Amino acid sequence: MNILVTGGAGFIGSNFVRHLLTASDDTIVNLDLLTYAGNLENLAGCEDDPRYRFVRGDIKDRALVRRVMNDFRISAVVHFAAESHVDRSVEGPEAFVATNVMGTEILLEEARRAQVERFVMVSTDEVYGSLGDKGAFTETTPLAPNSPYAASKAAADLLCRAFHRTFGFPVLITRCSNNYGPYQFPEKLIPLMIANALEDRPLPVYGDGQNVRDWLHVSDHCRAVDLVLRSGVPGEVYNIGGCNEKRNLDLVQLLVDELGKSRDLITFVPDRPGHDRRYAIDAGKISRELGWRPTVTFAAGMADTVKWYLDHQDWLQQVRSGRYREYYDRMYGAGGRHEPEEGRS
Repeated sequence: MNILVTGGAGFIGSNFVRHLLTASDDTIVNLDLLTYAGNLENLAGCEDDPRYRFVRGDIKDRALVRRVMNDFRISAVVHFAAESHVDRSVEGPEAFVATNVMGTEILLEEARRAQVERFVMVSTDEVYGSLGDKGAFTETTPLAPNSPYAASKAAADLLCRAFHRTFGFPVLITRCSNNYGPYQFPEKLIPLMIANALEDRPLPVYGDGQNVRDWLHVSDHCRAVDLVLRSGVPGEVYNIGGCNEKRNLDLVQLLVDELGKSRDLITFVPDRPGHDRRYAIDAGKISRELGWRPTVTFAAGMADTVKWYLDHQDWLQQVRSGRYREYYDRMYGAGGRHEPEEGRS
């Protein structure tokens, strides 16, 4: 297949590109605007693989999306590209509506026009809202988003549903729990805590720290998305969960202990508006129908994640300082050894 991966320079997208290059013979086209969270250093070495192409561009640019679909004869789309940080959506919802809703509509319409055979919408458990102390989200749980980010993803999911029901377009939707692992942008909880702890800086925890999240290693998520791409039933939704519910405070304490730092660094800060209390995913459907199960235990995955950030402190510092943005210029700028082909940047 010729697979278009949108947002392939982000955390999950870059791990997915690496997964495909290792696990398949597919040709991968990575379309990414390289906003603040897009980092081509996450894909260092991939540019040497003849099956990989990078295109810098915006999913809201209809002419570019159409050209990519046609020039590369795209047969499948895996759509990761999104504004994704809840706090940023509280501060500025408009960018989330523009990218996550309008950008998804453009991708769907141009993919349908190009007769793409499979379209996987990578969504989030946040579209379901908040759970009580018991139970778990299933694919039939009503959508009840509580943040502008979650609302924009729910809207995108409903567009995908509409394109399948109205046009018969082969859309599949995945909804995952919180991911962790290498290459995660350090505004997210785990890399932020690691980075701050390494510098003995305060570790901000919202509210009372009792919010519960289900944690999924990014490699297990990538396997699941790949499986849905190849074997899922068009029109269906598949929940992907790690079966690892943790309170935020417990997780931060675990990280502090793993790093040999003092728990006195933990600082409670005012809760953010609309902060969902608990998420939990029932991944029974993808297990029963497609045979997927998480393989990375939380203990092993967290130990490997902490080790990765300790071993890649240069990467962490470059991201925190903004120097990571120089990578594109080095690799693809004037005189670079991998200049983009005409019409592909």
